[in-house]
Amino acid sequence: MAGKFVITRGKDSKFYFALKAGNGEKILQSQGYADKRGCLNGVESVRKNAAEEKRFTKEVAKDGRFYFTLLAANSQQIGRSQMYKSESGRDNGIASVGRNAPEAAVLEQLDTA
Repeated sequence: MAGKFVITRGKDSKFYFALKAGNGEKILQSQGYADKRGCLNGVESVRKNAAEEKRFTKEVAKDGRFYFTLLAANSQQIGRSQMYKSESGRDNGIASVGRNAPEAAVLEQLDTA
């Protein structure tokens, strides 16, 4: 199964994307965007930057769990991972972004109510 970007609209009316692996697990979550166009630009930035390992920062949270961020060429954060219990889990997450992002479909799940 291929990965996918899922675009949603938050309670704050901002647009967010999440990159999900083929198994449905969320591997990268975006910041909030004021409009859908900005969110789609964020998706394209992930596609462009996911192939470059140097764009990922490997982090450790205060509670000892591991996570990563993906940075654009201008060093702005594009997305952040979930928390992992191990370094190897985090590293597998980075590899999963690299595998899934380039060809992932974009699905919109916008609440119209």
